[in-house]
Amino acid sequence: MLKFLIRTLPLLPLAALTLIAPSCSRNPSVEAGGVATSEVPTVAVVRAAAESLSRDLVITAEFRPFQEVDVMAKVSGYVKQINVDVGDRVVQNQLLATLEIPEMADDLSRAKAALDRSHAEVERAKGELQRVESGHEIAHLSFQRLSAVVQKKPGLIAQQEIDDARSKDLVSEAQVSAAKSALAAANEQVGVNAAERQKVQTLIEYERVTAPFTGVITKRYADTGSMIQAGTTSQTQAMPVVRLSENNLLRLILPVPESAVPTVHIGQQVEVQVPTLQRTFPGKVARFASKLSVSTRTMDTEVDVPNPNLLLIPGMYAEVHLTLDRRDSVITLPLLAVDSEADSATGRVMVITPNRRVEIRKVSLGLETATRVEVRSGLNEGDLVVLTGRSGLEPGSEVHPKITVLAASSGS
Repeated sequence: MLKFLIRTLPLLPLAALTLIAPSCSRNPSVEAGGVATSEVPTVAVVRAAAESLSRDLVITAEFRPFQEVDVMAKVSGYVKQINVDVGDRVVQNQLLATLEIPEMADDLSRAKAALDRSHAEVERAKGELQRVESGHEIAHLSFQRLSAVVQKKPGLIAQQEIDDARSKDLVSEAQVSAAKSALAAANEQVGVNAAERQKVQTLIEYERVTAPFTGVITKRYADTGSMIQAGTTSQTQAMPVVRLSENNLLRLILPVPESAVPTVHIGQQVEVQVPTLQRTFPGKVARFASKLSVSTRTMDTEVDVPNPNLLLIPGMYAEVHLTLDRRDSVITLPLLAVDSEADSATGRVMVITPNRRVEIRKVSLGLETATRVEVRSGLNEGDLVVLTGRSGLEPGSEVHPKITVLAASSGS
């Protein structure tokens, strides 16, 4: 046993050295490798891309009917029949209700009788004119004959007789003039009575209450048997028959701020987003007030929105995206990638060169939206630009770029 221990003791240091040596040789290589990797930092970069940018102004407004009116009756009467109800779609000139006006038939009969009487008066005046014209012709011939005899044989006929003949001629001539005037007056009376008859006939036609335009019945005021007063003046508290709204075309009245007024023009296309329906509809600037409100410093601008299927309901809220400025096919960068300078027209970016080195460039900036900015000069499409973490980078330092894809934006 003692001999065995003496033989094995010299071998223990050699075994220990053998175990320690590999451990010492591997640790420096791992540490060196770790240091080499950490010396090249990884940075998030984006590519300069060509796209369209637009700067929009979002204004909230409420849909209104293109036109809306309370349909009134022109004449007073009782509702004999009403043909529509709330929600019904009607077309222009469609019969909405019929009124009953019994006394209107008597007025029409009276107007017809007055017209017939005036026609009879015309015939009487014509007959009177013929009578006085005949009398005038006889008186005139008698005076001419006596005058001819006096010229041939003076003193044969007494002067009194000649004067009487002349007087009868003048009187009959005046009677002819009076008869002509009476005939003219009778003809004028025919016109007056004919107009009166036409007026009554027109009022009778107002018994039919029709739709002034195509639309939807949004309210019904009267029922069968209701008494309707004539809505002839704005002071009358007359009850309407129905309320009619034109909803196939709606309008939005936008309070456009003073700063955006110069960008508004007729025919401008806008996007109308309806949160309730979670849909976007096309609209068009149709008209504006051309005057700023003194209290709000805004200008009322009306946008027309077609609504052929009546999906949009008056009273719904909508968000109108009014484009103030637009750039098509320009090089853009996220705002996070640009260090803007004081004038806001220039900035600095960190570009990664093809050999993975950092390079600082000065760029000229243009249109800016909520998320992106236009780069007018200093960059080319496809250049890699450092997005974040620029504070720890130095020009010329080597980096490992990692392309970051940002969420898609509308450019507004």
